[in-house]
Amino acid sequence: MDRLSPFEDELVALLPRLRRFAHGLSRTAADADDLTQATIERALRSKAQWQPGTRLDSWTYRIMRNLWIDTARSRSRKEKVEGPPEEAELLGEDPRESMDASVDLARMMKAMSRLPDEQREVVALILIEGFAYREASEMLDLPIGTVSSRLVRGRMALLAMMGER
Repeated sequence: MDRLSPFEDELVALLPRLRRFAHGLSRTAADADDLTQATIERALRSKAQWQPGTRLDSWTYRIMRNLWIDTARSRSRKEKVEGPPEEAELLGEDPRESMDASVDLARMMKAMSRLPDEQREVVALILIEGFAYREASEMLDLPIGTVSSRLVRGRMALLAMMGER
């Protein structure tokens, strides 16, 4: 059995956090799984580009964000030709909605999905993943004031949406 390198060990430890961020970006579990897998594959292929001593999490989050931007652009072009995938998701019934915890989670995820992309990614990085404003600013390549204002607007929008019944 082959042992994992320290790089691979650290990458494996990041998987739950990467999955949460992917869900925050993509809004669906299936897309989050695909995005997480693509991110890990890209990180492993690009291992030589990562500089030891720097934060692996920031590096992989940037990879994920770039992959998501590429995916969103590709879908935008595709949606001009095909119907929305949400129609297929409406065919079945999710039995978890009968449980209180699932209802609350579903409401929050629905509210998150209604946020504009730029607010959703900042909310996901800071509120869900716990990154500092400066770290999120560096990952997103945005001024810290922009990150702060997007977070405030995202929080206010989420609070307003969660107040709806």
